Amino acid sequence: MSDSAARHRARQTVINLILALGASIGLVVTLVLIVPRDDSSRIREIDYTAISQKAKADSGFDVITITPPENWWSNNAMLTTNNIDTVPVFKAGFVGSDIKYVGYTQAFNANPTWLALSLNGKVLTKEYSSKHYKWDVYESITKNEPKKTMDYIMVLNYRDQDYMLVYGVAGDSEFKTFIDSIDEKLWGVPKVE
Repeated sequence: MSDSAARHRARQTVINLILALGASIGLVVTLVLIVPRDDSSRIREIDYTAISQKAKADSGFDVITITPPENWWSNNAMLTTNNIDTVPVFKAGFVGSDIKYVGYTQAFNANPTWLALSLNGKVLTKEYSSKHYKWDVYESITKNEPKKTMDYIMVLNYRDQDYMLVYGVAGDSEFKTFIDSIDEKLWGVPKVE
């Protein structure tokens, strides 16, 4: 009698453990399904046009305002005039679908040191001709996977010591769209005599 009672208790313990495990999994699944989650993007959209136009008006620099491609929006735009390297820059960033990003830095009265530091770890790989300008294309010496924002930089010295750097993680067609828009805006910037 004691043998069958011991076997019964052993089987009952295993059954109770399986039932407890099933109940725990059911409780976790229920909690996951009923707890509300915010699936919206954590990256906030900003009013790029207003910020870039205010930066131009306040600073007196020829800050450009481009029109991003459809379904792209800005998450960053800022003029910084008190940098340690004394080079005033306007930076803007744009987010597209599929985790794509294109940003640009417009530098005013830049010096060779600023440009060298901006291109640190990059090598000149080719040239790109837009409608009015020839851009130098730099790529990172280190091949990162996934690619980083500054692994690919297009550089244009469009006037005296003024530079435009375009960088990001996107396809060639998206870069071309941004470059074409920047090209048109820069072409309208008065030349220094």
